[in-house]
Amino acid sequence: MADESHASDTPPAGVAPDWTIDQDWHHYTAEEHATWDRLFARQSQLLPGRASDAYLRGLDVLKLSKPGIPDFAELSDRLMTLTGWQVVAVPGLVPDDVFFDHMANRRFVAGNFIRRPDQLDYIQEPDVFHDVFGHVPMLADPVFADYLEAYGRGGQRALGLDALKYLGRLYWYTVEFGLIREAGDLRIYGSGIVSSFAESRFALDDPSPNRIGFDIARVMRTEYRIDDFQQNYFVIPSFDELLRITVETDFAPLYERLKAQDDIPVAAIVPGDEVLTRGTQAYARRKAGE
Repeated sequence: MADESHASDTPPAGVAPDWTIDQDWHHYTAEEHATWDRLFARQSQLLPGRASDAYLRGLDVLKLSKPGIPDFAELSDRLMTLTGWQVVAVPGLVPDDVFFDHMANRRFVAGNFIRRPDQLDYIQEPDVFHDVFGHVPMLADPVFADYLEAYGRGGQRALGLDALKYLGRLYWYTVEFGLIREAGDLRIYGSGIVSSFAESRFALDDPSPNRIGFDIARVMRTEYRIDDFQQNYFVIPSFDELLRITVETDFAPLYERLKAQDDIPVAAIVPGDEVLTRGTQAYARRKAGE
């Protein structure tokens, strides 16, 4: 999501007023392309049987004519045909209003740098692998593409309602770290999971985290951590239902109710939760003891 801590709303020198830049595909080195290929091969082998059908179908959109890191122009041409979306390069995290405007207009912002070979398993700031491998396959799904556009429009409205904290949590627990029920099993679709070799396994296989049925108010009350595996995963029944809830919810009164309630800590179970898996929290205890 957008960066809420931007010191300035003014784009840096050489950056367009909407914070976009030229991807400059030809500037990537052979090593950078090789890093993409290594990550792509590793995740593509791991995800069948773990990722949602929509995500796996969308992977085909990344199989372009050039090797290595996708060319955003070619990628956008394919997405425009499928769902009317395009991918635009940005220098890093962008201000909230810029982020929401792009999303509301079916433009997905992506960083144009890639992690170093010694950062294959974790990088703090989203790179082109997270942004493109993680997010773009879902943009090829018409229903999820509509959800992201609706989220962008909702973000524009939330800017004047002092509600970005709540909307950010919705993004975190769906777009970044969401699970879905498919054919009686749990599958991953969130970009933060599908782009992570370790969390692709942890989210489904580890007994530590809670897996809880999706409820939009519950999700918006729930805190999260950005520097470790999640201890709560929220499970949607379908992308159609996620879109329906988002479109039909009157967010302004919901925000007011949430402001009168306490936040829910990471890893907590609360009354009313549909608990699909009650986590052992063994992972969190191990980390606390290190």
